[in-house]
Amino acid sequence: MEKKTWVMLENNPDVMNQLATKLGLSSELQFYDVYSLDEPEQLAHIPRPALALLVIIPLTPAWDRSRKAEDASKEPYTGSGPDEPVIWFKQTIGHACGSIGVLHSLINGPAVDFIKRDSDLAVIRSLAIPLDMTKRAEMLYNSEPFELAHKSVEQAGDSYADPTGERDGGHFVSFVKSGGELWELEGSRKGPLKRGSLADDEDILSPRALDMGIKRIINLNADEGGESLCFSCIALAHRS
Repeated sequence: MEKKTWVMLENNPDVMNQLATKLGLSSELQFYDVYSLDEPEQLAHIPRPALALLVIIPLTPAWDRSRKAEDASKEPYTGSGPDEPVIWFKQTIGHACGSIGVLHSLINGPAVDFIKRDSDLAVIRSLAIPLDMTKRAEMLYNSEPFELAHKSVEQAGDSYADPTGERDGGHFVSFVKSGGELWELEGSRKGPLKRGSLADDEDILSPRALDMGIKRIINLNADEGGESLCFSCIALAHRS
């Protein structure tokens, strides 16, 4: 059977807010554009604390080598159950990285408290908790509500997405704070990645979280003299 392949989503607040609403996130939260990682005044429009950061960034040679080296030392992920610090999905649907990034952002950390009861999002999260990595991926692969939600926004945004086109090397990564730790969540890795501890007053856009998260990836490229990266970030926070 041919593997499912969807249309890649644009990392745009309008698109991801529509997707989050369709899945069952409360209107109390929304995604915002992140205009700068270095200038606080460029983040002033985002209510704090920010609950998740969703990034799409090119797979540079330096990041690719770092990923492969890190994953080579890890065993296949075995987490499951109610004590699992984060819920992570292995991606088995082609080009679903954006939707899975949104899912990771909504079902982990403080955003969980804003999932509508009995919504598709609540059901997916509840079904996922007891499953191992393989069965969890199968559940999501076969989830009609998840597929319908994705397809409802796949032509939204500012750019046309060609469903027959090859992916351009961009990877969606979600960063969330859960249990006082910064987690890097991406469906094409071997499992969730714990990047370090955050204090109670440090959110996902705090200098420390950015240094351990997205800036770590940016610096891998810069340290090898790579060209300036073109990437996109949106943050999940309370509606202003």
